[in-house]
Amino acid sequence: MSVYPTSTSATAAANTKTVQLIADLRSDTVTTPTAEMREVIAAAAVGDDVLGDDGTLGLRSLLTCPPYSVIVDARSHIFNYEASAAAHHSQALLIPVSPDDGIRHLTVEAIARKAIVTDDVHHAPTKVICIENTLGGEVFPFDELVRIREFALSKNIKMHLDGARLWNASVATGISISKYCSQFDSVSLCLSKGLGAPIGSVLVSDAETIKRARHFRKVFGGGWRQAGLLAAAGIYVIKNHFPRLHIDHENARRLSEGLSALGFPASRPCETNMVWFEVKPGGISAEDLQARLAAVGVKVGGGRGFGECRWVVHHQVTSESVEKILLAVAKIVAK
Repeated sequence: MSVYPTSTSATAAANTKTVQLIADLRSDTVTTPTAEMREVIAAAAVGDDVLGDDGTLGLRSLLTCPPYSVIVDARSHIFNYEASAAAHHSQALLIPVSPDDGIRHLTVEAIARKAIVTDDVHHAPTKVICIENTLGGEVFPFDELVRIREFALSKNIKMHLDGARLWNASVATGISISKYCSQFDSVSLCLSKGLGAPIGSVLVSDAETIKRARHFRKVFGGGWRQAGLLAAAGIYVIKNHFPRLHIDHENARRLSEGLSALGFPASRPCETNMVWFEVKPGGISAEDLQARLAAVGVKVGGGRGFGECRWVVHHQVTSESVEKILLAVAKIVAK
């Protein structure tokens, strides 16, 4: 059973107490390897992937020579939370696009208005459209992906999918990973988020793009030597955690509904494993809620002040944990 200190500051050391961890909802990246996963890692065959001994960077690999631009969702991870890495590594102009009013996802119309398809020397022509699915836990409609793909093909624009949580989208819709991938020139799939491997992402594309990506990986100082250890963990979670992702979605919906009943209404649809809610109606700040829950063994984050909070469910948050979390929130509200 996991335990952790409720305070780590030096001044509070004397008052620090250890509590039993009920659940960690900060992200689905906080999971730890299961005993079975550790066993398959220990038994993995290893070879040097850089030297091609193991059979186990998409966006940059689709770009050739500047000037060029990349269409991204204004809310996307690649635009907001990657330290401007796309611009740094590719010298590309990132063009953020917001959904039209009343629509929660990008549309071909919104993208077409921002895409640069002219040869005017004053502009950087759009060469890639990058889509994130899921984004904020919400599933991108497949029919709209098809429409965007048709537009991209008509303008000779490549498409890249940030599919860090595509596994969740696939489970929520019943649409296979391969069918989603068919609409893109390259796809990145995370093995940590959602699935629970300790580390790793997979780039899916044609052979020539993968060859080019491996070259860029070396240019950027990357290399995966004894790849089998982490590959074994990735294979394990695809086989064992992917089929049970629907349980995470069910637990997230139960948590969202329970929070709403306690006075914290959902601020976004709970379609997969993310729970977004407003704290202001509950009369407590996000920081205060976080501190009070930490004191009883629930780690949360993803919110500031009286705004929106994000909690993320994963395979190590059980249905029993969800009920304990709701009970803890109920006690806080009652005070």
